Amino acid sequence: MSAVLTRPPEAAAAVERPLQAGPGPEYGQRPTPAGRFAALAGIAGRAGWKSLAVLLFLALWELGPTYLASPSTRVFLPPLHEVLAAGAKLLENGQLQSHLQASLTRSVSGFSIAVVSAVVLGLLTAWYGWLSSFLNPLLELFRNTATLALLPVFTLLLGIGEESKITIVAYAAFFPVLLNTIAGVRTVDPLLIRAARSLGLNSFRLFQKVILPSAVPTIFTGIRMAGTSSILVLIAAEMVGAKAGLGYLIVNSQMSFLIPDMYAGILTVSVLGLTVNVLLVALERHFSRWRTAVGSGN
Repeated sequence: MSAVLTRPPEAAAAVERPLQAGPGPEYGQRPTPAGRFAALAGIAGRAGWKSLAVLLFLALWELGPTYLASPSTRVFLPPLHEVLAAGAKLLENGQLQSHLQASLTRSVSGFSIAVVSAVVLGLLTAWYGWLSSFLNPLLELFRNTATLALLPVFTLLLGIGEESKITIVAYAAFFPVLLNTIAGVRTVDPLLIRAARSLGLNSFRLFQKVILPSAVPTIFTGIRMAGTSSILVLIAAEMVGAKAGLGYLIVNSQMSFLIPDMYAGILTVSVLGLTVNVLLVALERHFSRWRTAVGSGN
């Protein structure tokens, strides 16, 4: 006598029933139009809340000089639309592009020199204890010396040309990257290093596969700090002695009593700093993708 196994009607119906879209968040369901709209509305709401403070500041800048300040104050603090009009005029005649190009060339050159040299020296200093004990007093001495205090020294030794400005930018960006590189290497989990050595990795592969990926977030924290410092120091250097650049544009407009042009230059510096920070954050995420991939599996 043989037994025949039959599937219950409810189970067969569940297997044969096609996948249907529903309003719930269950696995395998397609999002409904209402769900998509709710998600987009949530994203828009969060973006609007994050930008609300900036919008309120811009509104205060536009309305404050007109309705809250005296006429004499408005001369030195023009409303936002006058600043934007001055910036558009500078764009039209090409002055803003030329000054921006000069500042970008100097900052990128000095910043690149600082990042490469600081990362290499930071890796060596953190890895070799004798080198750290030898260089640490000298590094502490220069790290605690204000960058702008050395601007006259760089100007006297290198002149008022491009060399002095690139050098001071590299000096300002060097120490944040160096110190964060040292901290990043020293905070690598020793168990990872032991495991890599037990697998037979040589020193180069150990740096490539274990130490550098683990230290990337800390290193990029220093790189972002260095990016901000390089722009600020460069603007100050261009104010002291330069014939082109955003710093020169700001101080020359102030001396010529072109107040809207001065504020247009300041606004350009702010936008430039924000853009550099966004690019560095995107670059950090690119080099830290392995952390996201590992964390997504938990």
